[in-house]
Amino acid sequence: MGSFYSYIWGLISMKKSYAFLFPGQGAQYVGMGKDFYDQFLEAKEVFQEADDILGRSLSKLIFEGPSEELTLTKNSQPAIFVASLSMLRVLQKQLPGFIPMVCAGLSLGEYSALVASGKIRFKETMLLVRDRAFYMQEACEARPGIMRVVLGLEAGIVEEAIRGLQPQQLVWVANLNCPGQVVIAGTTGGIEAASEVLKDLGAKRIVPLDVSGAFHSGLMQDAQKQLGKKIEQVPLYESNISLVMNIPGGYVKTHLEMREYLVKQVTGTVRWEQGVRAMVKEGINTFLEIGCGTTLRGMNKKIGILPEATLSLEKVADLEELAKCCEVACNC
Repeated sequence: MGSFYSYIWGLISMKKSYAFLFPGQGAQYVGMGKDFYDQFLEAKEVFQEADDILGRSLSKLIFEGPSEELTLTKNSQPAIFVASLSMLRVLQKQLPGFIPMVCAGLSLGEYSALVASGKIRFKETMLLVRDRAFYMQEACEARPGIMRVVLGLEAGIVEEAIRGLQPQQLVWVANLNCPGQVVIAGTTGGIEAASEVLKDLGAKRIVPLDVSGAFHSGLMQDAQKQLGKKIEQVPLYESNISLVMNIPGGYVKTHLEMREYLVKQVTGTVRWEQGVRAMVKEGINTFLEIGCGTTLRGMNKKIGILPEATLSLEKVADLEELAKCCEVACNC
């Protein structure tokens, strides 16, 4: 596939076409977004608005911790969403010429992408993320599970092996992130059984994920049912910015499909690699990861995206670098 991407890149590299990417759960850390909060009114307003909507000081937990409390699903999901949106608001104010053609987010990050693409308003999304986090926390406690990253096996091999274990073993393919990296989720027994089979098939390593449950698996069915009712009630809007979603791994145009895939995402497989490939085929040649960490940048590199073609906005200092790289006017 490397030669294919080199060819595509050669065709479209003359003009920059941007995609905004947003990270998911697991990217959180105490103090994220604090420099934006301290230096930009736009960021402070996002944190304050979130606190008002939620009726609690989420910003205090984000900035002061403790880390153990922030890592809980019910807290980490809304925290990452708020931090990402605060950075987005500053970007929109300071670099108004930096406009994406498409937005996408990994798992939870899909909600940030919905706001960034203009498909849904901040307040309604904040409430959805709050409910999603609460329902998933409940599901984790009611039906405990774990997740592991399978390294060094092709996605098709992992998927076939997992299908062969079902329904006797409660295990599912949760994420198809990038070549050689597949995440599986399920009960402890299901994951152990799958790990043995995958090792025999040649997996280089199978690494535990530090999460509180089996996300994107059948163990999240209760959360999916409850969240589905809320998603049906949320107003969606038309915009000129496209959206790539996790479940189809491609562009989604209708509001009906957006609602359907948001619901399915709770228990379904996140097809991140497929989504990135879809964006490249549509002419995207510059990606900006907005939020905490550089996980998506690392995945892009493994997919075949040139390292310099995926930029990051995590710290205030990144703003000036973005202005230089992308030759857009900066108000900072």
